Amino acid sequence: MDGANTSHPLSRLPAEDLDLILRFVMASGSLKDLGREYGVSYPTIRSRLDRLIARLGELARGQEPDPFLEQLGAAVEAGEVTVGAARRLRQAYLERVASLRGS
Repeated sequence: MDGANTSHPLSRLPAEDLDLILRFVMASGSLKDLGREYGVSYPTIRSRLDRLIARLGELARGQEPDPFLEQLGAAVEAGEVTVGAARRLRQAYLERVASLRGS
């Protein structure tokens, strides 16, 4: 396997996301342990992982990450927005984007 494959979605992630993936694997997939390692709550690490999963999905489909959703995820991680509020904002935003595309 070629280690320099720049077309692979993982190769396009920033270093902090690659570090999260490494730590997640090393923690045997335990979000509780991962949250402890980062010194954050379970909902915070869950949100960060959800954002990483979404980003990887976009990259795998050849899309660039959505700037609004990236900022929203960062606000949750920083404790500026609650997870529940972010989910509601995300849902409203995605519905609005879908409606604009359907127009």
